[in-house]
Amino acid sequence: MAARIALFDLGRVVLDWEPARLYAKIIDAPQEREKFLTEICNMTWHTRHDAGASFAENADNLIRQHPQYEAEIRAWGQRWLEMFDGYVDGTPELMARLDARRVPLYALSNMPSEPWDEMLTIFDELNRFRHVVVSGRIGMVKPSPEIFHHALDRMGGPDPDEVLFIDDSPRNVEAAGALGFRTHHFTGAAGLEQALTQEGLL
Repeated sequence: MAARIALFDLGRVVLDWEPARLYAKIIDAPQEREKFLTEICNMTWHTRHDAGASFAENADNLIRQHPQYEAEIRAWGQRWLEMFDGYVDGTPELMARLDARRVPLYALSNMPSEPWDEMLTIFDELNRFRHVVVSGRIGMVKPSPEIFHHALDRMGGPDPDEVLFIDDSPRNVEAAGALGFRTHHFTGAAGLEQALTQEGLL
């Protein structure tokens, strides 16, 4: 069976998202900034947003532990869009080529719910997707099998072997592969172009 659907992750695959981009404006000292992003506003804490927690609720819980960083913690939600710098180089062009070939494009992203509608207005390339599964809106996060099954339902129930799943996280790629998806570990547009060509999608 050949791949006929492309299922994209968003952050660091389609969208250039880096929390350090925002915090370079807020915390001047590199060592303090690195410690803050490693020990306080880290990815484990952020995953609660991806699972459906509001920015305010999740900030309140962390501020109780680190009151000296209240402003910095609240900035995560208040200045969310400053973590982005457009698109990952080369990915929009590949999406346009897939679209021109009428390859069904979908996305499956660990993403907070609150900023999503605004992001759709800012990042027009997101409107190429027939549907985007936003984890914060359904209360499931990758790499849980449930969110992959949900994505299959939203795509109309294809066999996983018909879907090429593209993600920058090895953990997520491994989880999808275990469920029978075709997979590509994204490290850049050149590698993705090669994978899409090998799968017959380009």
